Amino acid sequence: MSDKTILTPEQRRLLLATPAGWLACGFGSGLAPVAQGTFGSLAALLPWLLLRSLPVQLYVFAIAVGFVIGVWACGVAGRLIGVDDHRSIVWDEFVGLWIALIPAVMGPWWAVVVGFALFRLFDVWKPWPIRSLDRRLKGGVGVMVDDVVAG
Repeated sequence: MSDKTILTPEQRRLLLATPAGWLACGFGSGLAPVAQGTFGSLAALLPWLLLRSLPVQLYVFAIAVGFVIGVWACGVAGRLIGVDDHRSIVWDEFVGLWIALIPAVMGPWWAVVVGFALFRLFDVWKPWPIRSLDRRLKGGVGVMVDDVVAG
């Protein structure tokens, strides 16, 4: 479950000063003042534009690599700021959205809009089993898994 506290200036500095923090906060998109998950998901569209040109096997491999890197980065970032799943940690939105947009890779433009909207709905609503995973798993794995399932 995402933490709603506001980051201190020191926590923001730690996120931006470390590779893990920079990645975990979605290259800074997670530091938006509101709707961090939505801003992170919007930022995830930029690398997706590059990923979508890959053959499907490489696209799926890139998602797997993004997941593994995300487990590390989100875990490190959570320890840096002392909050396991702070709302500023949005790399999970990147990977989850890339999964949700698999059908849009060769589909029409509106498939991107539908995929984005459905991903945000499931990420915010967290129906079963997403909510159960979100509550049970901790650390980098816990941060990443609920959004992967939402995707």
